[in-house]
Amino acid sequence: MTDCALCKDELKPEEGQLVWRGDDCRIILVNDPDLPGFCRVIWNQHIAEMTELSYGEREHLMTLVFAVEQAIRQVMRPDKVNIAALGNMVPHLHWHVIPRYIDDAYYPSSIWSAKTREAHQSQLENRQKLARELPGAIREAIALLA
Repeated sequence: MTDCALCKDELKPEEGQLVWRGDDCRIILVNDPDLPGFCRVIWNQHIAEMTELSYGEREHLMTLVFAVEQAIRQVMRPDKVNIAALGNMVPHLHWHVIPRYIDDAYYPSSIWSAKTREAHQSQLENRQKLARELPGAIREAIALLA
């Protein structure tokens, strides 16, 4: 598919940062000023649904999702972690792994809902600093899987 936003390998800085890339998947730290630490685990090949993967591929993908969740919990210390795979807007298999806080702009609703408040700038700045530690923590969590 030529117009899929998740098929492209190159990221613009405003989109995020490539944290890790393997043969089958890659992990992106999304550049979202309201949600520091938001990551995507993206299947490299353009497919839409989990059932298009073999059982081994599914296990591999979810192991990476859980490694990202573990790193987010360790580094970001969120109140909750949301894990979602929607694909309604971009039908390319990917998982969102999102640290959530009771004072974030969307809580308790999903991040795709309307904001319920403005987050405190000092909290966002602190979380942005923590998020800079995530790439190393994610790569470390993945290295432990080998």
